[in-house]
Amino acid sequence: MDIKPIKTKADYKAALKAVESLMTAKARTPEGDRLDVLVTLIEAYERQHFPMDLPDAVEAIKFRMEQQGLTAKDLEPLIGRSNRVYEVLNRKRGLTLAMIQKLHLGLGIPAESLLRQSAPAAAR
Repeated sequence: MDIKPIKTKADYKAALKAVESLMTAKARTPEGDRLDVLVTLIEAYERQHFPMDLPDAVEAIKFRMEQQGLTAKDLEPLIGRSNRVYEVLNRKRGLTLAMIQKLHLGLGIPAESLLRQSAPAAAR
């Protein structure tokens, strides 16, 4: 297997092109193994050169609500009474550690996203 580290943009483009030609490779074949290795190298390069920011807490909550068809009422067991839910969703109140834990466990929102809070609207 002739594979080398991805160090430059040219290496990256070449690896992407190679992956494109291997997309139909079957698992547990030399071509499938080559595809696995190339994808791993590409992911490492992209993580380093094209980092993606996590969404802030409110965006993460709204995204999960949309995904699961939830309403503000559904968040009450996790955040508190409806006025508290609306304060959080409107960025007027930050999340407490207890809310973060409940949202993480109850909705599966990554704790890293829940910890990324923007300042409450009044403080901006």
